[in-house]
This record gives sequence, C-alpha cells and structure tokens, in this order.
Amino acid sequence: MPTRLLYVVSHPIQYQVPLLRLIAADPAIDLHVVFESGHSLGAFHDRGFGRRIAWDTELQAGYDWSVLAGSADLRRRIKAADAVWLHGWDSRARLEVLGCRRPLGVPILMRGENNDVSMPDGGGLRGALKRRILSWIFRRCDRFLCIGSDNRDYYRSRGIAEDRLFLMPYAVDNAHFRTLADEAAATATGFRRALDIAEGRPVVLFAGKLQARKHPRELLAAFATLDRVALGDPVLLFVGDGEERAALEAEAQPLGEAVRLLGFRNQSELPAFYGLADVFVLASSREPWGLAVNEAMNAGTAVIVSDQCGCAADLVTPDSGVVVPAGRPAPLAAALANLLADPVRCAAMGAAARRRVDGWDFRADIAGLKAALASL
Repeated sequence: MPTRLLYVVSHPIQYQVPLLRLIAADPAIDLHVVFESGHSLGAFHDRGFGRRIAWDTELQAGYDWSVLAGSADLRRRIKAADAVWLHGWDSRARLEVLGCRRPLGVPILMRGENNDVSMPDGGGLRGALKRRILSWIFRRCDRFLCIGSDNRDYYRSRGIAEDRLFLMPYAVDNAHFRTLADEAAATATGFRRALDIAEGRPVVLFAGKLQARKHPRELLAAFATLDRVALGDPVLLFVGDGEERAALEAEAQPLGEAVRLLGFRNQSELPAFYGLADVFVLASSREPWGLAVNEAMNAGTAVIVSDQCGCAADLVTPDSGVVVPAGRPAPLAAALANLLADPVRCAAMGAAARRRVDGWDFRADIAGLKAALASL
C-alpha cells in the first residue's frame, strides 16, 4: 500500500509544482496537496515584485490538490493521511496541523527555510518568546526535511537529533531548465541582437525581485567602479521588478546603455538570460536559499553570491563560483573584475557550476522524502 501523504502549503509555488508531479507519480506515495490559498493560480499581485503577475507555467495539472475549506476539512484530511508534510510554520492552518499532532496521532514532516543567518532568533524578550514558540513547534515534528547544510545546522543547534534530519535539497527542475537553456543557446546571437548587446560584450545578470535586502543598488555601485574599457565593455542587466526599481533607474543614468532594467520576465523567459550571462550575481542579505542561483548554474553560468545566501554552503565552491560579503560593493566589484578579466576562467567556472548542481535535484528530493517516510 502506498503511503498516504498530505502536503500543506501556503499556495501553489511555481518552483515546487514539477516536484509535486514527480512525487504524485511515485507508486510508493499517494499524495494530496492542500493549498491554504489558490491566489497564484491566476493573475495576482506579488508584493515582492510590486506588480500584478501571472506565471506562464502550468500549476494545476499532474497531482491531486484542493484549496483549504476550513478547519473541519483540514482535520478530515489529516485523519485520512499516514503522514503530513508541512512547508514552514508561518500560518494559522499549519499551526493548527501542529496542534493536531497529539490528539490525532498522525506524524508530521517539517520542511522549512530557516537558518541562523536569514532568520535568527534575536535577543531580549522577543528572542526568548520566539525560542519558546519554536520549542513547541519542534516537539510536534517527527522528522525534518533539510533544504541544505545551514538549515540542518539550524535544527541541530536547537537539539534536534540527527536521526530525525533528512536531506531534501532546495532544487529546481534541472532537466527543464537545462533543456530551455540549451534551446536558448541555439538562438543566442539573435537574442543578443534583440537586446542590442554586441557579440563579445560580457554580461552581468541580476534576476529576481528588486528588494533592498537583495542589494541591487550595491551591485550597481560595484559595477560603476569597474574599469569597463579594460574589461571588454560589460553590460549589467537587471531582470525583475520591485521597490528598488525607481532608485536604480535614477542611479543608473550616468552609466547609459551599460545598465539595462528590463522589468519582470516570466519563468519560461529566464533561461535565455541565464545562458546569455557570463556572471550571475545574488549578493543578498538574509537569503534563506536563492533558487535563482540553481537556475543560473543549470545554464552553465558562473555565480557570485553573498555569504548570507543559504545556497552558498552547498552549491558554491571555489571552482563553481565566488562568495562575497553581503551588501558591500567593494568586494563585489573585485570579484566581478577578477572574473570578467579572465573569460577562460569564467567559462570554466560556469561549466563547473553546471556539474555542481547536477545532483542537487528532484531525484534527491524524492529520495530524502521517502527515506524520512520509511523511518516512521
């Protein structure tokens, strides 16, 4: 008999849907997904991008799902399950599931994004209260699905035993991204022409939400200090939207066409940008992971990430990328200059990045999930 697994998550997340389809196709697991809200199934206002968007990927097909219809519906589904998998604990519904752990006796698997850099407990009364709440939550979790090394260390430091920790890495659909990136490579010359970027000009890319904690303005400041003539006249592309856009546009004006703000681009468009880039940059503060880094590495792009990105510990090695301090333009500028000055090294780093992310994929996710379920 397959294990009846109930997954409770805030809403349909475009990164997760391909994984949910693969889990649903596994004969060992009978999956049902409960979304607390279905708002992202159509057009919706995304607070991070600061605008209305609609994902151009299919979010509804290939797995069994429903939108939560209240507490009675939730309890009924918990009772029918062999195990419940929660994505974080930051909602009323998921806290309700945790509260049902003892009376209903259904084991809970927790997959959260927390680490001590991106989500520290803090000090004082607030920190003490948070630790007390976390203790209540963790006592009700039977297994923990760790997204990476920093996340595993977070649980360890709070007394979670090693035999309750299972790696379920934060991954993207590697095969899909690589296919799209390879297809984009075949038309790269035309894509460059459409963007009015001459052949041979290096490209530095930021792709994501233009939020202060992701430091797009610090990236712009670092880029502005480069000796662009010596480095082959590089171009800096910002793909995304958000609160920092107006300030970026104003601060980029002195650099002219060397900096382009291209606005929000949908999921299917991104591999072409990753493939075009020589270097991808995500120098965020308090970044629990940074899945855009996975995407860029699948396209064979060298990456520069901050020491506060959760992915740095697992994906970024001296061969596959560079780690810099978060929010500091000078070290970021030095890293950019070093890579752009050596195109051969930069290309080799991109190839190593693709190899590095190869095993950090949905196969590993399913293996970790099944191991956690088997241990119950």
